[in-house]
Amino acid sequence: MSLSSETNLIKHHQFPHILAANPPLYDSSTFPTELIGSEVSYDYARSGHPNREVLEEKIAALENADYGIAYNSGIGAISAVFFLLESGDHLIIPNDVYGGTYRLCTQFLPGLNIEVTTVDTTKPEEVEKAIKENTKLIHIETPSNPLFKVTDIKAIADVAKAHNLLLSVDNTFLTPLSQKPLELGADIVSHSATKFLSGHSDLIAGIVVTNNAEVAEQLRFIQNTLGSGLSAQDSWTLTKHLKTLHVRWNQSVQNTQKIIEFLKTRPEITEVYYPGNDEINKKQAENGGAVLSFRLSDPEKVPEFARALKIPQIAVSLGGIQTIVSHPATMSHASVPEDVRNERGITFDLLRLSVGLEDPDELIADFEAALEETYYEPISTNFERERLSS
Repeated sequence: MSLSSETNLIKHHQFPHILAANPPLYDSSTFPTELIGSEVSYDYARSGHPNREVLEEKIAALENADYGIAYNSGIGAISAVFFLLESGDHLIIPNDVYGGTYRLCTQFLPGLNIEVTTVDTTKPEEVEKAIKENTKLIHIETPSNPLFKVTDIKAIADVAKAHNLLLSVDNTFLTPLSQKPLELGADIVSHSATKFLSGHSDLIAGIVVTNNAEVAEQLRFIQNTLGSGLSAQDSWTLTKHLKTLHVRWNQSVQNTQKIIEFLKTRPEITEVYYPGNDEINKKQAENGGAVLSFRLSDPEKVPEFARALKIPQIAVSLGGIQTIVSHPATMSHASVPEDVRNERGITFDLLRLSVGLEDPDELIADFEAALEETYYEPISTNFERERLSS
């Protein structure tokens, strides 16, 4: 039958199998079948998609996991983990958990009749003390955000196993290249893949990995039922970005060490928070990562200091190829009530720094110039400052 050009433009075409440096983007929401009722690998993109499947396999391999499930955001991934719980269940989380997770646990889960307790997870005995008859899941972040407290994953895993509980670990800050929680006894690992895994600040994604087949089946059910799977385009893009994860990560970690050494010499900075020298972190991770926090001696100078910086971006998020300075009190943890923030040390003087791939000596020069300009005499005539401003 001869078809019109209109029909030919729309008609599904089969493409021959070819080898390519990058997987093709299957930009399709639906997949035709030749025979009604026959088994198919894909039918509707919400339920499964080849680009998302490639990504899930790669992330699972990075974590030495059997199963990977990709979601449309980091908080979407954590939500899926918490949706493993049922009405009447009890969840334990850190008392310095990420602001978005705190909001989910305090403003959403109670409506599902899920009880939440916050504890200092750096003390395994406090975690064990918080366990109730209806406790089903312990969720931890290590290092924590934004004060970089380190929780002993194996110690908490031992507590969880002794009480037949699941342990979930948010591994966003250290990535699978530096820390593998499943090998330390965790049951579930989550990532905001928006951050280091993607590394280019051009997409939002979340990942959950596990070796538990039953948990993986439930997580896929949640992904399909809620329509929270990562899109084809973002799956394809993130898969490409993963190819440079090793070099991006290693360079950012190296740059971070040089910047920390500088920050510790400045009298205007009262504290630097970084997990690299923590003994527990040394035991369970390869390094301290590429994010740190620091305090300025004068909280009122925080806005002026941020404005004086020329190279870093002042923005939400972290883990990009560009250096990002953020203000937890008004950004990542703004959803946490002020009294709770203050109690946990997330005060106005605190800044978080995600170190990118710029020349570290130029970053240091920029930080030095910004501190001088903020605290002392303006140095706009300084040649180096003019060069950074150009």
